[in-house]
Amino acid sequence: MREIIAAKGLVQETAVVEDGRLVEFVRDESDAIADTVILGRVERIAPGLRAAFVDIGEEKNGFLPLEETHFEAEKLNTGDRVLVQVKREAAGNKGAFLSRDIALAGSYVILLPKSRYVGVSSRITYEPRREELKEMGEHLSGNAFGLVMRTSSENADDYLIRGEIRSLWKTWEELARVAATAHAPSLIYQKTGTAEQLLIDYIPSGVESLTTNISELYENYHRKMNVYFTQDDPIKARGLDRERDRALDRKVWLKSGGNLIIDECEALTVIDVNTAKSTGSKQDRQILIRTNLEACHEIARQVRLRNLGGIILIDMIDMQTDEERAIVLDALTMDFQQDRVKTVIHGFTSLGLIEMTRRRTKKSLRNNYGHICPVCHGAGFLPDQKDSAIFSSGVESVPHVSDQHRDETEEKTDGERNGDEKQV
Repeated sequence: MREIIAAKGLVQETAVVEDGRLVEFVRDESDAIADTVILGRVERIAPGLRAAFVDIGEEKNGFLPLEETHFEAEKLNTGDRVLVQVKREAAGNKGAFLSRDIALAGSYVILLPKSRYVGVSSRITYEPRREELKEMGEHLSGNAFGLVMRTSSENADDYLIRGEIRSLWKTWEELARVAATAHAPSLIYQKTGTAEQLLIDYIPSGVESLTTNISELYENYHRKMNVYFTQDDPIKARGLDRERDRALDRKVWLKSGGNLIIDECEALTVIDVNTAKSTGSKQDRQILIRTNLEACHEIARQVRLRNLGGIILIDMIDMQTDEERAIVLDALTMDFQQDRVKTVIHGFTSLGLIEMTRRRTKKSLRNNYGHICPVCHGAGFLPDQKDSAIFSSGVESVPHVSDQHRDETEEKTDGERNGDEKQV
């Protein structure tokens, strides 16, 4: 059962709950530009990088590859106006990643107005239906634009798919009309708010109810589904803000006594699975496999909840046979089936790590609800006071935490978290 809870206070936040557990928590950001369409101006061509740097009205210029399949013949020069879509927001020292291949997403299809490609979601595995959807897409596009049939189109009525394609094409025509006379840089098209986008993505696969204190959402959806309106903040009333805060922790306990250690780095995210307090002999293969399978389910939940993107490496508890590895890999793939963000499980590396990628769009939960520590600058530790060379940078002004006090604090914190594990 899936519920969506949307609340508006100082900021608007939306939570997705599946089978009583929080799996997504996002908030509307006034400065979020992921998936927006912008008319930019080429500031510089970098032949060595085979890319252009485009002024999109942000602090940093966006990065636009020049060798996109559909646009290799369209040469760009400095000063040219160019219509682009933000595929990934700026992060750290990197500007936003841009594309000229505009994609307008609906509930059942993705319209590609500048492409001629017609495809079907890889999650649709029933071959007759894949062929049917492919033929429908080719017929409806008439080689005038591209289409990707989303997973939700598998069980959708054909008239709903046709209607959505017509609606998306009208959106594109209006967008192109505005861009023709707009100044560069300027925002041309922005997707709907977070709550509405979640509803668009999830309604085709099933939403049991929407609970909200936002009157506009109630008015828009109460005739289409079960909507409960409340004057209070439904996220705080359900304690979902506390679950969100627990998802900012580095350590996540499993019911079996094992745990996950999740480290977000600039280049990738690393997840380590440990037996920790798991009962039973570490030589018992069945216990280790069960812990790995439990970890698969929690990893899928944590990746969605924390909105982790890019490269993700998972160090499972060691497995001895290909059969054991296949069981765990199949379970992980199955657990990610509910993820609305494109995720690819690539398999095991030569070192025995599971390698996967997940489309990165908006900020992660940690970056949305936290900031880099000004003392350790994200390193995650404080050097000893006696190291005067390190502390000469000014860190010595921070009160020193003794090793004994730190150990006591960590022990107490682990105990408190272990007590809360029914909800983690």
